[in-house]
Amino acid sequence: MFHVKQSYDVIVVGGGHAGIEAALAAARLGCLTALITMDKHAIGRMSCNPAIGGTAKGHLVREIDALGGEMGKIADATGIHFRMLNMSKGPAVWSPRSQNDREWYSREALAHIEGQHGLDIIEGMLADIRIEDRKVQGVLTENGLSIACRALVICSGTFLNAVMHTGTRASTGGRFEEPASSGLTEKLLRHGLTSGRLKTGTPPRLQRDTIEFGETEVQPPDEVPSPFSFQTGKISNRQIPMYLTYTNLQTHEILRTGFGESPMFTGRIKGVGPRYCPSIEDKINRFAQKERHQIFLEPEGFDSNVVYMNGFSSSLPADIQEKALRTIPGLAHSVVLRPGYAVEYDYFPPHQVRHTLETKVLRGLYFAGQINGTSGYEEAAAQGIIAGINAAHAVQGKDPFIVERNEGYIGVLIDDLINKSTEEPYRMFTSRAEYRLALRQDNADSRLMRRGHAIGLVSDESLARLSKKESSVAAARRYFLAERVNRDDLSRILPENGDGSIPDSETLNQILRRPEVTLGSILRIPWVRNAPEMEPLLSDADAMRQAEIEVKYEGYLKRQDEQIALFRKNESMLIPDGFSYAGVKSLSNEGREKLNRIKPRSIGQAIRISGVTPADVSILMISLMR
Repeated sequence: MFHVKQSYDVIVVGGGHAGIEAALAAARLGCLTALITMDKHAIGRMSCNPAIGGTAKGHLVREIDALGGEMGKIADATGIHFRMLNMSKGPAVWSPRSQNDREWYSREALAHIEGQHGLDIIEGMLADIRIEDRKVQGVLTENGLSIACRALVICSGTFLNAVMHTGTRASTGGRFEEPASSGLTEKLLRHGLTSGRLKTGTPPRLQRDTIEFGETEVQPPDEVPSPFSFQTGKISNRQIPMYLTYTNLQTHEILRTGFGESPMFTGRIKGVGPRYCPSIEDKINRFAQKERHQIFLEPEGFDSNVVYMNGFSSSLPADIQEKALRTIPGLAHSVVLRPGYAVEYDYFPPHQVRHTLETKVLRGLYFAGQINGTSGYEEAAAQGIIAGINAAHAVQGKDPFIVERNEGYIGVLIDDLINKSTEEPYRMFTSRAEYRLALRQDNADSRLMRRGHAIGLVSDESLARLSKKESSVAAARRYFLAERVNRDDLSRILPENGDGSIPDSETLNQILRRPEVTLGSILRIPWVRNAPEMEPLLSDADAMRQAEIEVKYEGYLKRQDEQIALFRKNESMLIPDGFSYAGVKSLSNEGREKLNRIKPRSIGQAIRISGVTPADVSILMISLMR
């Protein structure tokens, strides 16, 4: 049992995925840190889908891990179903995903927090923030604790003035059976911040032993699971299948009968919901021509009798939800343990934070997660580790830590939030990254691990493993360029893969660049497979995959390197703090308003601000040169 200290270097509020990463990062960087949460046993609770990763989100998890974060390790430890998504497409969009044991994930997260030296858990709710001279000085909790701090990270999730909706029923709360946090929004508004309202939702939970899985399509896990963490040797957990079924026209007709009581359609919900993860009623309203929608039935754990109904998020009346879902194959006799519901909550439009995630109007105050308008565990965790690092660096007088958008999806996420802000929950997609071929999930360690090591979050051992992997890839690539394959050996590869025309000889590099040839097929040649240069790749799937991608996409990667060089040039053209746009003549009215609001740190950032035209940028550059 510990005693709450009178003062901490960093206080983190909220024990969700953002709070976990922020608190661990700050503590590991040497700051005395406290994590304030309403219930320590709710830390890491997977309140919506018990899954980690997915398209683009898996990239974020691997980047968090490369920087020294925790989400990937917890996901690997508690995963019950791993799949690498989009394998039929190019490597830029391959994305790892895991289904996780919901309760186990939360227990594992708590264990990581409790085992961290220099990190205290305080159970309670934030009541007020002490601010003097536009700087955070401390916090006051609802149970009367007054605690000083030098930096404060708020990771409030969906709890600020939160209201839950099911049909015409509404109750305060940010999550099932968990209270809302009230008053904090109003206090921050008085200090010059502005807030908005967003909405998210969750589907019904079903009783597992009442589902007829024989009427559904089995979704098996990968035979060889791919871990999220670069520190995980292999996934040893038993893997279980998930199940796929579909709605039908009868389902849709029943759901439509509830539209008159829908809080979304009747206007009781004012907040904007996620465009790319809509509720089932929104799907059948917006896509009326579609005769069916996918529903994934996902068990919430090895021993859990609860099944998550992925794709059926709803805030319609409970009886309508139940009647409709029973028309779906496999669910005719299913028992609903809890109906779906929507949550409406406050957020703070993210143009109000810097790239460090410190607010622009209050020094020492950082926002991370859904408070910035994002959706998803992974987006929250990515912000959490950046906010935690920067809070610690500010306390210690160190330079800000920023991931640029050419370095990682984390950089794309934060840069998009600031420059474009958001009026709906922001979700990460690979299409948001202009350098996505260079920002693959397999090379997140090469892109970011040295930065994590430089600040003290990544161990020497982890860096040594990265160096070994990179040496293996480099040696293999030199070997591919030097060794030639003759006609006889080529015939082992090409007849079944190519058009039948076999050259006299080609280098391994040339043959591997053929779209129909894989590194696996080249390794059918015994002398290639047995070459010393191949031995490290055969024992490291990540290294083998990376070597093959770098050969096949060499031309595209060189082109992206040229684009990144131009990006860096624009980013190096800094705009001084406090620069006055009022004195820059000929700027468009919208351009001036956006520049004043966002206050870009560079010409590169100014270029990416929605509403700032190329002409505005040219005028700004001339003004800066003068």
